[in-house]
This record gives sequence, structure tokens and C-alpha cells, in this order.
Amino acid sequence: FLSHSLQAKMSRPVQARRLEGIDKNIWVEFVKLAATYSKVNLGQGFPDFPAPGFLTEALTRALGGGNHMLHQYTRAFGHPPLVKVIAQFFEKLLGRDLDPMTNVMVTVGAYQALFCCFQAFVDEGDEVIIIEPFFDCYEAMVKMAGGTPVFVPLRPNPPKDGKLMSSADWQLDPAELASKFSERTKAIVLNSPNNPLGKVFSRGELGLIAELCVKHDVLCISDEVYEWLVYDGKQHIRIASLQGMWDRTVIIGSAGKTFSATGWKVGWAVGPDRLLQHLRTVHQNSVYHCATIAQEAVAQGFQRELTLYGKPESYFVQLPKELQQKRDWLVRSLDDVGMKPIIPEGTYFVVADISQFKSDVPDVPNSDEPYDCRFAKWMVKNKGLAAIPLSAFYSEAHKNNYPNFIRFCFAKEEATLKAANDILQKWKQEKS
Repeated sequence: FLSHSLQAKMSRPVQARRLEGIDKNIWVEFVKLAATYSKVNLGQGFPDFPAPGFLTEALTRALGGGNHMLHQYTRAFGHPPLVKVIAQFFEKLLGRDLDPMTNVMVTVGAYQALFCCFQAFVDEGDEVIIIEPFFDCYEAMVKMAGGTPVFVPLRPNPPKDGKLMSSADWQLDPAELASKFSERTKAIVLNSPNNPLGKVFSRGELGLIAELCVKHDVLCISDEVYEWLVYDGKQHIRIASLQGMWDRTVIIGSAGKTFSATGWKVGWAVGPDRLLQHLRTVHQNSVYHCATIAQEAVAQGFQRELTLYGKPESYFVQLPKELQQKRDWLVRSLDDVGMKPIIPEGTYFVVADISQFKSDVPDVPNSDEPYDCRFAKWMVKNKGLAAIPLSAFYSEAHKNNYPNFIRFCFAKEEATLKAANDILQKWKQEKS
């Protein structure tokens, strides 16, 4: 009897209902493809150049210094030196006093800050407005919390003069956006600068979103991980600084993107205590605590940037200049071979139109898989160049709306971008 019971298989379902339909993940698939086939990986958004010396030196100091307590737990909601300096920084940026202990919480990357927001605010049946295209975890995290994602698109208005399109040419329709707000709307997710397009929302566009949030008493989850990576003299405007918005906004940031150290997984949420207290509840009952030593090093990085704020030698001034050059280089490279790029105003990414290359990858009628997805898979397997299909950033219902676009990451070493260009040039010659 005993041996029989030990062998008995479980027959009842083990998966929680909240995981239904969100078990597939584009990144798992494409990271594996890139690792297997790619000679050049412009897929995932991480730099392949080193983090700044002052940051890695701070980590080395923290590791080898005399303070052995840096190897132990620190305060659960953020290492005191880090929350203190983030508060000082955001006081400058937002023009208001902040309490480091109640207005800042440190998380395991921006990803966990997002997870805390959806778990803390979204109930069964609540609607959350998501602007398409969007970073893919927003939809899954809303569903996991029991909420219903409601999508509103950025629509392209191509310039008439045959110029390259800019991310600014993708815009919200004000009436369409207003129609998505109802008494069921709990929050809107804003991502500016936007991944994947690189769109930096203008003051006018943010004003429209703010007005609707105030009118309908809706929260704003503002994902600003690319806040320092803005080009062509554009300005990143924080929606929390607009009238009526501080009280209803959680700002999410990332040391990974800010200091080019994505593997450190240090992020933060900034906002009013009445919102952050609920994030703290989720945080203390999930990860509880982030690596002390990484927080210490990031605190020192911020300390340096605070003293150099606005000066030419500031990393926050230098990095966007370097990345803008890399962006321009990749834009020229793509344009030259006939993949029409959309010039991004911010972020690590360029989205490009692959229509002229469609003859290489024939369409399969009635296939479930979006065309851009098949194209990106074919490209990595046959050309050794990895990129991400734009359909990965759309909901199931809208996956086929823009089938001819893929996203490239330009936050790469010169040699990497050159190798990508070589692949594209060779491909162009084979076509002609």
C-alpha cells in the first residue's frame, strides 16, 4: 500500500489560474536563438561595453573595504545611503521635498518595482490602460494581479516628404485615449522614453494623460528607466511634476539603464508615501531585500553624479552623447541597406521597416505566427544577426498590425555595430 501511494501521480491541476495564458515569453525564445545562432546580437537591451569605472571601483571598494556589514542585510526597503541620495536627486528633478524613508523604495531592478505596483494596486476586474507598443511584462503582470489590460495604440503619421520617420511621428489619438477611461480604470502605464519605439512623450501629450488621470481619479505607473537616455536636445519630462500628478504617480527607475550595469538588478520606485506603503507590503512579502553591496556601489555612483549634476563630465551627460552617436551610426547603416529605421528620440533601440527584405523570407498564409517573428528567426539562423520582432510588444489581438518592423539595440561596442553592418552590407549585395 505504501509503495503504491508513493508512486501515485497527482491528477489535480497544479497551476494557479493567474498563470493561465502568460506562460510563454518571447525573451526566453529569442535569447536562446541568439545564444545558439547569432554572430552579432542586437536583440536584448543590454550594453556590451563596460559599466563606468567609478561604479565598478565603488563596488570593488565596498567588497574589499573594512565595512563587513556590507555583506549583511541592510534596511529592507532600501540601503539608507542609496535611498537618501535618490531622494536628493529627485528633489532636484521634481522640485519638491522628499523623505528618503517613505518616498523611495529600492527594488530588484525596475522589473520588481513594476511587479510591486501591479500587485499592490490592481484588484480582480480593475482595468489598466497600456499604450501600445509596450514592454511585454506590463500585460502579463496586470493579468497576474487579476486585472484587465486595456490597450490604446500609438499610431504612425509618416512624414510626407520622404524623410525617415521619427519616434515622435507615433502619436496617441486624444479621443481614442479618452474613450479608454471608465469607472473601472484603476491605472495607466506610461513608458517614456518608450521601449521599443524610443518615443519621448511631449509636454502636451503628458498633459493630456495627466488631465484624464485627474478627471477619472486614476493612478499612473510611470516607467522611466531610460530617463537619462534622450537625444537631439530633447527633454525628458516627468509626469509626476505636472499639476495633480505627484499624488497619483509612482516613478520607476533603473540603475541598470542609468549606469550601464543591467546585471546588477538595482531599481527603485519614487512616489508619495500613501502609494509606496502598499509597494512596501508586496516587497517585504516577496523578495524582502536587494543585494546590499550593489546598493552601496549605486549609492556612490549617484553621489558622484549629484556633485557633477549638469556638468559636462557627468556620466548622465556623457552617456547620451555616446549613445546618440551609436544610434546615428546604426540608423545610417540600416538606411543604407534599405531597412527603413524610425529615428528614436531616446532609449537603446531603433525599430526598422523590413519590407524591402520580404522576398528573402516568404510569408506563410494563415500562419499563427506574426511575419516579423518568422523574419527575425530566419535572420538569426541564416544571417547570424539577432533582433526582436515588434509584434512582441503588442497584445495578441494587435500582433499583426505592424508586421514589417523589427527592433535593434544600439547600446553596443563599435566593433559589434560594425560587425552588424558587415552582415547587412553582404546581405544587400547578395540581393542585388
